[in-house]
Amino acid sequence: MKYQFVKMEGCGNDYLYFDCFAQPVADPAGLARRFADRHFGVGGDGVILILPSGVADARMRIFNADGSEGKMCGNGVRCVGKYLYDSGRCKRTDLRIETGSGVKSLQLAVAGGAVRGATVGMGPPDLRPAAVPVLLQGERVVNAPVKIGGRHWRITCVSMGNPHCVVFVDRVEELDLEALGPLFEGSGLFPEGVNVEFVQPLGERAIKMRVYERGSGETLSCGTGACAAAVAAVAAGHCPRGEEITVSLPGGRLQVCWGERECYLSGPAETVFGGQLEW
Repeated sequence: MKYQFVKMEGCGNDYLYFDCFAQPVADPAGLARRFADRHFGVGGDGVILILPSGVADARMRIFNADGSEGKMCGNGVRCVGKYLYDSGRCKRTDLRIETGSGVKSLQLAVAGGAVRGATVGMGPPDLRPAAVPVLLQGERVVNAPVKIGGRHWRITCVSMGNPHCVVFVDRVEELDLEALGPLFEGSGLFPEGVNVEFVQPLGERAIKMRVYERGSGETLSCGTGACAAAVAAVAAGHCPRGEEITVSLPGGRLQVCWGERECYLSGPAETVFGGQLEW
């Protein structure tokens, strides 16, 4: 079977996008394992399907590079909005996208007839242990002491529709995430796995972050992770609530604001190239 695809990226978080309005895709998990490989495939953090929806302008399904299915991707949903607008499928700047963690609202930023970025309503963060889930006691897990990999850490756990564990450190660039990430995932604290954000506070409205994503390893960016990191920074007293926080990642910068109820994520969306593959 031959499939048309578009490779897109948001702040370095890159996926292969398949327009399922035009073509059904069989075995998307296998497709992700085969073609997200950066040496023997196209290369990417995974595969995203853009499908019809009965409740929104479109529905997205996310498959990580290892074939596991995710619920939500803040960088990916912006690229879905760009595809819908740029392809002419939905020529509006306000869109609603159905995801595995609910319907998300997008406001597209258009310049020169194409989408350059978007702001996404990511929904309210949830710090309750059962919502993450994380096997720790208390109403919230904020700056909680744990021992992982023979070292003592303090963690803040946040659900953004998917599980996040935020760790504040002094110098984020010195960490070996490919070693630390699996230790956190395999700690037994996170029954559904976890995305781990290592975060360095830079000031009242700025943080620096690296992320180890479940199913993909270290990535250049993570939208839900940036939201979780900003929420954790507010909860820990590093940043103010209700104001825009700049999150610096290896792939670029995202802006997050934790408002009265939900988090808003703003950042770029870019098309890299399109092509055809045979599966």
